[in-house]
Amino acid sequence: MKKETVIDIISYLFIFLFVYASMSKLLDFQNFRVQLEKSPLLSGFSGMLVFVIPLVEILISVILLINRIRTIGLYASFTLMVLFTGYIFAILHFSPTIPCSCGGVLAHMGWNTHFYFNILFVLLAFTALRLLPKAGEQLV
Repeated sequence: MKKETVIDIISYLFIFLFVYASMSKLLDFQNFRVQLEKSPLLSGFSGMLVFVIPLVEILISVILLINRIRTIGLYASFTLMVLFTGYIFAILHFSPTIPCSCGGVLAHMGWNTHFYFNILFVLLAFTALRLLPKAGEQLV
């Protein structure tokens, strides 16, 4: 399979994930806000994060759709997934309480499953970034 095709597939997987996740948050906004307020690590920032997280997910999705800036979107996807995965790790290992899970389909996953799901997407982003051409190199 060509590198470009793999990068496209990974980009579209992230677009699907982020659009789905942001829409789930926005469609069940009140529940998302309450979950953030109950988070032992994020409650102090919940007022801002309740808007920022879905906005960032949508923005990254749009960036991934534009071929000439897709690299920025892949780096942003990688960064966001590392942050989300780090948050889940911290909740699982250092938090005295574990808040409710995310909305949508991801709500049916336990926190451990969600952690491994996120690691998969971190690895996908890493793979896409490794497949990107180096300066002066053509994508084959």
